[in-house]
Amino acid sequence: MLASNIRKYRLAMGLSQAKLAERVDTSAHYVSMLETKSKFPSPEMVERIAEALGIDSPDLFRPDVDPDDAIKRLRKAVLKDVGDAVGRFIEGQVRGLDPAGDD
Repeated sequence: MLASNIRKYRLAMGLSQAKLAERVDTSAHYVSMLETKSKFPSPEMVERIAEALGIDSPDLFRPDVDPDDAIKRLRKAVLKDVGDAVGRFIEGQVRGLDPAGDD
């Protein structure tokens, strides 16, 4: 998440890896390694990157949630829950009709 967010915010600001590196006093190679998950930055570097990107450092760790995807996942989960509940209800009704009285 961190790697993709660094890249997303960097691109949104129109910065190259070299320009971001310049702003945080590191190398473009290091920024590349962060974005490809080859390196994990120190807390101090996270703060410097966030400041250079004009965001709060926790924003670098937030998932990028597409509202449409979230709604689709919620809808799917609700439909599954309803389907499961209906299935249990029908199963209970069928058991109630069992002439052997296995309840």
